[in-house]
Amino acid sequence: MNIDAKDIHYRDLNARIRRAVADGDKSVVLDHVQGQRYIGTGLGPGVDITINGVPGNDLAAFMNGAHVTVNGNAQDGVANTMNAGRIVIHGDAGDILGHSMRGGKVFVRGSVGYRTGIHMKAYQARFPMLVIGGTADDYLGEYMAGGVIIVLGLDCGHASPVGEYVGTGMHGGTICVRGKVEPYQLGREVGVDELQKSDWTFVAKVLDDFRATMNLDGQQFRREDFIRLTPRSSRPYGMLYAY
Repeated sequence: MNIDAKDIHYRDLNARIRRAVADGDKSVVLDHVQGQRYIGTGLGPGVDITINGVPGNDLAAFMNGAHVTVNGNAQDGVANTMNAGRIVIHGDAGDILGHSMRGGKVFVRGSVGYRTGIHMKAYQARFPMLVIGGTADDYLGEYMAGGVIIVLGLDCGHASPVGEYVGTGMHGGTICVRGKVEPYQLGREVGVDELQKSDWTFVAKVLDDFRATMNLDGQQFRREDFIRLTPRSSRPYGMLYAY
């Protein structure tokens, strides 16, 4: 089903999407999207949404298994508290991408804003993954509790692909960064080491998926170009609280 979203209020647009899914439509194409919020919120498996335009805040919030493709950029709060599903963004994304995300996969071809992956966590069998093709601004992985974030730094030259305060408050999960990261860029709670062979087996499989999805056939990745950031403690602020 195709829906022309031009000049449609976000509530009306989301109502149309829900009606289409309820009527059995498994593939919904949205044209002329102009900042409408909450697209894909709570949608379950078996539904594909293609967005032509720029979706507004909280794209795919609380999503439970649907697939969303954005042929352009996305605004703040993509995948907020997402449980399952897949999001592919062929442009850039704004701030707080993957906020409290609990499962599923998000691929961004371009760059992302501040506080990406804040409080991202794994939950039971759910394991969230973020892959960022470009760069990430400050506070990447803040208070991260699970899952994996991969930053590739494509097209950023010799500059660091991440900002400052990476992993501040981090107490779970893994951040893999391709490129140079200085100690001053890292939160105190983060440990740094090389990507081990066992890690690379998993990461390489994810990157094969990203490469195929983004048509990066000529792009090669090497284990030695990555560093791995992990938390030094599962309770970095334990001494600040009463027991």
